Amino acid sequence: MDPLVTEAIVLHSFDYLETSRIIRLMTRDAGIQSVLARGARSSRKRFASALDLFAQGRAEIHIRPNRDLQSLVSFEVSRARPQLATDVGRFTAGSMIAELALRWSSDEQAPGLFDAVELALDRIASASEDESVDAALAGAWNIIATLGFTPALDVCANCHNELDTNARVVFSHAAGGALCAKCGALAAGSRTLPPSARNAMREWTTGGSARLENPAEARAHQRLLREFFLEHLGGEKELRAYRVWEHGAWSAA
Repeated sequence: MDPLVTEAIVLHSFDYLETSRIIRLMTRDAGIQSVLARGARSSRKRFASALDLFAQGRAEIHIRPNRDLQSLVSFEVSRARPQLATDVGRFTAGSMIAELALRWSSDEQAPGLFDAVELALDRIASASEDESVDAALAGAWNIIATLGFTPALDVCANCHNELDTNARVVFSHAAGGALCAKCGALAAGSRTLPPSARNAMREWTTGGSARLENPAEARAHQRLLREFFLEHLGGEKELRAYRVWEHGAWSAA
């Protein structure tokens, strides 16, 4: 079988035996692939810095059907994103994006999801230190929307009546978004969402950007995002990278 040649992003890597590494790649044409990079630790000539976290480029993968671990033949970097390694806020934000993408892992082709992850990492890499949380929130909500779980923001998630754009609304994770006053009064475990938060989420879920006003607002959005993701996509496994990003002192700077 001919090798698969596809664009890919390094989302996770760890050492394997004394000479090799196992890499989790998000590929444009084959979803998430776990690959073995033989000799990656023992020889810098073969892969050099190509397999650094968040690097993106052209991967050549030898695919064997019915196997969980494939063989990485080569990886040619087109985008290294070194900015993600120079600031702890940007690094933890990038790690959070990678974790969300891997949590919804599949070996099915998902070019839209690939584009969303690519955009998120690019925006975080280019963000200033005090803008990295905004960029990460935008990227994460865009990924969630790309997966088909866009929260209802302009109509009630329960009765589908239109909501006043300028009103504070009840937001229910279980219901899938904002609720009208009548439905909100019956919802347990809900939150109140101000118009500014709805506006930001509306921008983020459509691939746009929004600037938050203060650290308290950023923390509220981080908490809301985590709760929504776990309700609809998270499963039972802890989001370790998300926890570090959310609770690090830099995330509220």
